[in-house]
Amino acid sequence: MEQQTDTQTIKQTIIKTGLHIILTTDDDDARPVYIAGNFNHWLTQDKAFVMEKIGNGLYHYKFTHDFNYPEQLIYKFTKGDWSEVEIDENGNRTLNRETGRHTGIQNEHVARWRKNWLPFKPNFLPQVVLLSDEFEIPQLNKTRKIWALLPHDYDSSTESYPVMYLQDAQNLFNEEADYGNWEIDKKLAVMSEYKVGKIIIIAIEHAEEDRIREYNVGKTVLGKGQGKKYMQFLTETLKPFVDANFRTKTDRQNTGIGGSSMGALISIFSGLRYPSIYGKLMIFSPSLWVKPDMKIKVANQNDWDTKIYLYAGRDESETMISHVKNFKERLIASEFVKDKMEINLSINKEGKHNELYWSDEFPKAIEWLFFNTK
Repeated sequence: MEQQTDTQTIKQTIIKTGLHIILTTDDDDARPVYIAGNFNHWLTQDKAFVMEKIGNGLYHYKFTHDFNYPEQLIYKFTKGDWSEVEIDENGNRTLNRETGRHTGIQNEHVARWRKNWLPFKPNFLPQVVLLSDEFEIPQLNKTRKIWALLPHDYDSSTESYPVMYLQDAQNLFNEEADYGNWEIDKKLAVMSEYKVGKIIIIAIEHAEEDRIREYNVGKTVLGKGQGKKYMQFLTETLKPFVDANFRTKTDRQNTGIGGSSMGALISIFSGLRYPSIYGKLMIFSPSLWVKPDMKIKVANQNDWDTKIYLYAGRDESETMISHVKNFKERLIASEFVKDKMEINLSINKEGKHNELYWSDEFPKAIEWLFFNTK
């Protein structure tokens, strides 16, 4: 009754000069609520369209009397990102809301909100294919377990897809991983359901006790690494195999490489060493302390239009943010950038150095790197 009384009070006190949206929700928390729609290019964290909280589970927003309305107002409610968009009571995506009204009161209700892109729909989960238990790495005289995550409808489609090569497969979609996992299979399911875009992920397991050595390039504080041979394997052996066996878009604009921590470091080196192959870099919490004086020099100069999604958490270490910001500035000042490169620096003020935060960032990075032109 208290919430109903509050709503009635609002209706009585609001001057009906513009459209007022009143929102109730059963799933309230401390996150602010935004309106995103065809009136603000569907921006999900537009401060001009944040709703005012006026009660428990009760919000409202007033459009000004001179607001330039589209003929039909189309919108959705979010908690600041598509990973936190409204869903129905059963976890299903909701249809876009719309109204032709420009004045009066519009009552709306949200049953639930997504959190960290979840829940997901099993029928949209990617197909997980084991390329081999013992994929040969001739450059290192070793073998490795490697996986491919294909779009859920790969077998019934004739499409070709962009590809992202990710390090540390043990922590990407393994429910039994010791320290949690990125849940990329679930995140890809939600992205597919929402038609963000479809992509093939090639997940390469790390070398267990030799992980650091394989992801380390040259001589560093960690000793002498085998990174150059590992990068050669990814680029000259694995990528040709993937392109020959799956429907991939083989050009650099549709080929990415990424990882976290040391996996991010080897991905940086791969982008610098093979800029004609990798046009997208997904760099999460890179271990830049290993080689703080890293030379930002590409193997062959060109006006590369590389895109780099650079992420760090403020609560990872005392030096993480300063290292990442310094790295970005050095990239900008280098010959690698010139005019066409794009760098998206994402800093989570509460982010820690673990899979939970990389999981949350993964779909945002994939969308920005490959699909944000939609």
